[in-house]
This record gives sequence, structure tokens and C-alpha cells, in this order.
Amino acid sequence: MQILVVEDEKRLAEALQQILSEKKYMVDLAFDGADGFDMAVSGIYDIIILDVMLPKMNGLQVAQKLRKEKISTPILMLTAKDQISDKVTGLDAGADDYMTKPFSPDELFARVRALTRRQGEVVLEELAYGTLVLNLSTCDLSNGNKSVHLNYKEFEIMKILLQNPQTVTPKDDLIVKVWGYDSNAVDNNVEVYISFLRKKLEFIKADVEIVSLRKVGYRLEMKPDKNKEG
Repeated sequence: MQILVVEDEKRLAEALQQILSEKKYMVDLAFDGADGFDMAVSGIYDIIILDVMLPKMNGLQVAQKLRKEKISTPILMLTAKDQISDKVTGLDAGADDYMTKPFSPDELFARVRALTRRQGEVVLEELAYGTLVLNLSTCDLSNGNKSVHLNYKEFEIMKILLQNPQTVTPKDDLIVKVWGYDSNAVDNNVEVYISFLRKKLEFIKADVEIVSLRKVGYRLEMKPDKNKEG
């Protein structure tokens, strides 16, 4: 899951990045409203954590502008204010939830989980295609009674491919979603992990393969049934 934190207090922003990363979330940072909007409007994020008081464009303006651009990403608004009227203003601007500083990590995680549940992100326990099953809790990829554990990047790539089987996922999308918005990752990084995944699919004798479309991206396909050939 990819989260954008828009917070001008750099120490707080970096602290949020650290505690969220420990829970295996991918986190990008923006330190003003203008940069935050430019990153959020890409639509690649699962959640936006947005401070109200920001330079260049405040959080309320960012939320309003995103909603006008039809970006429906859940927004968790942060503020030092605790007045009901301030919360109402934030929610009216397009925020989905509101959290007052200071807050505990446990409260942050609870609110993030709640927002993802609303989007249907964590309701599923597994993703499947053919006889291939990816367990979203353990990061195990299995076929029948054979299974293999995936590391973080392998898991994220396979999850993306399984969410849209038979649909081509561009390499650029994988780089942004798995490595991050400001990553220096290139096509070769993706190809290395695709190679790892193909070996693991062979190991568990999956009936699914990762197909490359040159200069386009990757998709999952069912292997031909050899028993039906000839």
C-alpha cells in the first residue's frame, strides 16, 4: 500500500514515514501543499495524510482541488486545532477522516486501517488466479500444497498483477507503486524481480505465468493445457 504524507514539519513527516514504513507501507513525503497536490493528483496513492497548515497551498485547498480533479483517494486530515467547526470544514473540503495533533502511532494505524477498509483494500485475505493464491497476510504464494514466501517487492509486484489479471501493467506503474514516486529505480530493477517471481512460480508448479509485452509491461496468463494439445 502506498501512502503520501503532506506535512511541512519535516521532523514529524519523517517520523510518520518511519513508523508507517515499519508496518510495510510505502511512504512518499511532500513538504508543501503545491508539491503535495502535484504528487496526489497522479492517483497512485492508497491514502493521503494531509496537514491543514501548509505553505503555498493549505490542506483544505489541496483537498478541494483533488476532489475537483475527481481524485477519490481517502484523505486523513491532520491539524493542531480541535474545534468541531475546524473538523467540519476539513470534512466539507473533501477529507474522509480527521486527526488532531499530537496523536499516538496506534491511533494513526487504526485510522489508516479504517480508511483502507472503506476502500475494500484489507477485506480480502487472499488474491487468486487459476490455482495460484497469494496470501495477503503471510506474503506466501501457493499452488495446491506447494508454497513459497515472497519478499516485500516480490509481494507488491505479484499483488498488483493479481489485482488485474490479464490486464497489462506498465513497467512505469510498477516502479512508482513498488519503489516510490521519487525512486531512482529503472526498468532493469523491475525485470530482476519479475525474474525472481518467474522462478518461484516454476518452483510451485503454478498454472499461471508472467508474460512480458515488449516496451509495454506485464500481465498474468494461464499456461496452455498440455493435455489438450494435439
